[in-house]
Amino acid sequence: MSAVALAARGARAASRTLATLSTAAKNGVLLELAARIEAGTLGVLAANAADLATAAAGGLSSPKLQRLALSAADVGQLSERLRVIAALPDPVGVVTRESVVPTADGGLLRVRRVRAPLGVVAMIYEARPAVTIDAMALCFKAGNACILKGGKEADATNRALAAIARAVLSDRGVPEAAMTQVTASSRDDLRELLTLKDDIDLVIPRGGRELIEFVCAHSLIPTVQHFQGVCHIYVDGAADLERAVEVCVTAKTSAPATCNAAECILVDRAVAVEFVPVLAAAYARAGVEVRGTEEVVSLAGGAGGGRIKLAAADDFGREFLDLIVAVRVVDGVEGAVAHIGEFGSNHTEAILTRDTGPGGAAERFVGAVQSSCVLVNASTRFNDGFQLGLGAEIGISTSRVHAYGPMGLEELTTQRWVVEGSGQVR
Repeated sequence: MSAVALAARGARAASRTLATLSTAAKNGVLLELAARIEAGTLGVLAANAADLATAAAGGLSSPKLQRLALSAADVGQLSERLRVIAALPDPVGVVTRESVVPTADGGLLRVRRVRAPLGVVAMIYEARPAVTIDAMALCFKAGNACILKGGKEADATNRALAAIARAVLSDRGVPEAAMTQVTASSRDDLRELLTLKDDIDLVIPRGGRELIEFVCAHSLIPTVQHFQGVCHIYVDGAADLERAVEVCVTAKTSAPATCNAAECILVDRAVAVEFVPVLAAAYARAGVEVRGTEEVVSLAGGAGGGRIKLAAADDFGREFLDLIVAVRVVDGVEGAVAHIGEFGSNHTEAILTRDTGPGGAAERFVGAVQSSCVLVNASTRFNDGFQLGLGAEIGISTSRVHAYGPMGLEELTTQRWVVEGSGQVR
């Protein structure tokens, strides 16, 4: 049996123990892990520095280098997320439906629908080393074993974090295979991992288009896609335009390499003459390149300085992951919805408007746009598990089955039936 198959078999065995682990035991592991990661910050940062040097020398793109980098503050936030997850309610065993059903012999059945772990979750991801701990913590609290296959660019950081986690599991008497790290880097090893349907229950790929398409093409295991985030903000004719400028600019500049950064701004024709030049100037001051239609370039005039250019056909529907944003003028809510329907990725969309009453622009937009998260008068950057109160996320699903949007603890469980009778037969 290969090393990958043995790892999956070990994770399956560990999952049986985790399914019955008490909430107190799980929280104890997470809190201890938070403390040890903080204590080991210097070692984690040294490993990350080594990864960054190797990646930069190898020509890794700037957005991926940004995702790869960890600071002392990032490590501190990682520990804080562990404490938040420990404080969250345990979903395992929660009864979501309960009824009493009569049987033909005059007896009664107590019927309950109960949350239960998925079993073994395989996470395949690129660059972001914090995923190593976030994924482990969420899977563990939800009673699942996890198999983590990180990218080679973060190998040293992933190993350092995984070593801390395994030591905590061992010291707490929990099977180390509750967190199994697969370090083999060949595509053949990944292909094999994706065939192990008897030992793995769910695969979650998180990375670029190439990785996700590869996983979906080769997996024999149910897969939840964390696909690209082509996120839109629609500035309605009834928007507070001064506030809209700040939302549009910061939704791009606060973290341009993240999947919830705004990639396209849609402007209602009713306010385009007034708003586009102001927006173009604000983006120019922030160092953002605007790629607009001929209409946008004309309306912007000289306001965009040298940072505005005519958009190419493929600039719409594109995840730039950089200080670049596409801009288009549309005809109201209906025009925005049509554009998103053609170019969106089911990730995150936002509308900025004061028309929030019944039948208004906000209601029509939210009803027509079926992305995993739709926001009214807030930045796309809020589509994030931590920001939405999930503690952390294992990814943002753009698949509609079995989860949609940020995947936290509940999304890492399934529901099963527990039925109690008194000797009934049928």
